[in-house]
Amino acid sequence: MTADLPDEIDETPLDGEYAHDSSPTLLYAIKQVELAIRSRMDALLRPMGITALQYTALTVLRRRDGLSSAELARNSFVTAQTMGEMLSALERRGLVTRRVDPANRRRMLTSLTSEALGLLAEYDTSICGLEEQMLADMSVRQREAFRGYLGRCRIALAETPAH
Repeated sequence: MTADLPDEIDETPLDGEYAHDSSPTLLYAIKQVELAIRSRMDALLRPMGITALQYTALTVLRRRDGLSSAELARNSFVTAQTMGEMLSALERRGLVTRRVDPANRRRMLTSLTSEALGLLAEYDTSICGLEEQMLADMSVRQREAFRGYLGRCRIALAETPAH
């Protein structure tokens, strides 16, 4: 299936979809992909009783244990207030614990519980399957390029102040 796809970017409009005057912007297309992913993740995670945003926060903590609520909010793409509410809910469910940072007693550090690690392991295959479905029509080379392009976009926006 992927053998028919070129490894270079095809800039030909699809049935006028990206004609200059009437096309959605690239930002709009990215948001549509994000919404589709979030909707599918919410459906996959519903049996676990968590949302895609909560899952994202848990996976961030799996990679970087001991983050403060503010750090976790930045890494999970939510506001500090939203993260505070999320952490309270996750703590009530027994999925995270918070402890005082010995280096700064005003700061709380967050960690996953063994229950959270088990839930994440249980859903890793399903989430990877969703990513695989999204990228199914891309070759390995295209996937690597796509990941690189997204990384470059992220870096460009991180270095540029908002207007």
